[in-house]
Amino acid sequence: MKTLGIFRHAKSDWNDARLRDFDRPLNKRGRVGAGIMGKHIRDYGIENSVGWKRILASPAVRVTQTIELAGEAAGETPPITWDRRIYLANSATLMEVLREQDEHGAPRSILLAGHNPGLEDLIFDLVPDDGASPLRDVVEDKFPTAAYAVLRLDITKWAELGEGCARLIHLIRPRDLDPSLGPNIED
Repeated sequence: MKTLGIFRHAKSDWNDARLRDFDRPLNKRGRVGAGIMGKHIRDYGIENSVGWKRILASPAVRVTQTIELAGEAAGETPPITWDRRIYLANSATLMEVLREQDEHGAPRSILLAGHNPGLEDLIFDLVPDDGASPLRDVVEDKFPTAAYAVLRLDITKWAELGEGCARLIHLIRPRDLDPSLGPNIED
């Protein structure tokens, strides 16, 4: 059994049109949301309070800032592997990155931090669409910035990762913790 956390970067700033997409930082709302989510990720815990053993993350500025602020708020940050392949990756690429983790010490729990639509599609590919997961239905509506999901994987090795092998056991969005971070709020 493996556990996969999925953490989408917080709300980014679109004010400077000169910046490449990769270099966009977080906006004010995103910085607040990242901190709130970091505390929740710490407090929610996984597998009898065993924390995330590894973070795999896109090196895009908005992801690095999200992880930094979440880690500061949580008071801890597990080892991070920055992987350029995660930047704007699709589900197939994300699965490939995860399947390689047996070669790097095979942790029981990994937190994957990156971007949509890849993260959302990864959830759709891993969690069966059989009507048994009300949380999957919420993701179908939207997996917004700074959303955090936890999947329990019915595999013993990361190399076994494949479609339909997961149960979505936890999903939280920033607005669930602080309504002021919900939609229709000025940045």
